[in-house]
Amino acid sequence: MEAFTTIISKSAPLPLENVDTDQIIPARFLKSISREGFGENLFRDWRYNKDGSPKEDFVLNQVVDASILLTAKNFGCGSSREHAAWAILDYGFKVVISSFFADIFKSNALNNGLLPVQVSDDFLTVLFNSVEQNPNQRIKVDLRDQLVSIEGSDQTESFEISGYKKHCLLNGLDDIDFLLSKKKAIEKFEQRALVL
Repeated sequence: MEAFTTIISKSAPLPLENVDTDQIIPARFLKSISREGFGENLFRDWRYNKDGSPKEDFVLNQVVDASILLTAKNFGCGSSREHAAWAILDYGFKVVISSFFADIFKSNALNNGLLPVQVSDDFLTVLFNSVEQNPNQRIKVDLRDQLVSIEGSDQTESFEISGYKKHCLLNGLDDIDFLLSKKKAIEKFEQRALVL
């Protein structure tokens, strides 16, 4: 995985609650076990008309160069498909901000290098209002200090993340990479256990 650094970016606002994984990546596109290629079908049924032409009013057809997906409450509910996190990452997002994430989606996101940032309902409203007033407003997500803030203002809020997942993201490690980084310590422990 790519190591996570501080992200300062515009955001793509998606003010819809209860967005489930079938809306994120419809089941008919789950034909691969590779993580690549899912971004083109992210929110497929919301992004495109039946003839394949883009829907002009959908945010992903308007916003460019955004690394942050700004979403409403209960994002990633529904099935446990890991492809939802893959599609968001493959599209180019590195962070998803919401006031609540479904547990399995949150776990899948963290396991794949996508940072789910959970903020309060009030701060989420502040973020949406800021982006509505200025679509070019940049948001800063600082994983090391666990802060999300609106650039050019004093509006900021902290967010929670497990120490283990934070370490993995900052160092670009997935679970297997983390275990391999402990190989010498594991071997040393095994040798001591054999002596006992």
